[in-house]
Amino acid sequence: MGEQIYEINPNLCTECVGHFEIPQCVDICPIDCIPKDENYFETNVELYQKYLQLSKKEPK
Repeated sequence: MGEQIYEINPNLCTECVGHFEIPQCVDICPIDCIPKDENYFETNVELYQKYLQLSKKEPK
């Protein structure tokens, strides 16, 4: 949680790849307030690799 808003750490965010079909922050947010950072793009493969690294799971 940031000083005034919740902040997403892009180094820890997998956009829920490996867990859910859509990012849960976007799914539960009552307003459209979670923009994509166009300067920080990752493919689903990259997000899944991050998920495996963060969760210490072996690839399937």
